[in-house]
Amino acid sequence: MQRVCFLLTVRKDRIDEYRERHAAVWPDMLAALRAAGWHNYSLFLREDGLLVGYLETPDFDAAREAMAATEVNERWQRDMAEFFEQPETADEAMVPLTEVFHLG
Repeated sequence: MQRVCFLLTVRKDRIDEYRERHAAVWPDMLAALRAAGWHNYSLFLREDGLLVGYLETPDFDAAREAMAATEVNERWQRDMAEFFEQPETADEAMVPLTEVFHLG
């Protein structure tokens, strides 16, 4: 199982609404994440907008591809795009951090 951690930045003026949206994630989005192999998925949000994501999955690339193929993900990403400060390039979004230590 891969442990994946990534960083994004939520716009400071949208933090409260971002929290509200994630208090009520669509049931079909939750089902799609599970079906695509996203396990123990958590998001942590700091007051300045730093968002830390963590998940476990057998294959992160395959899990991302499986989500990209779903209609619900397309709707969710479209609705959520305005919440984020955009990276310099699309390749910088959800880039996994390198794990340097793990206490199992």
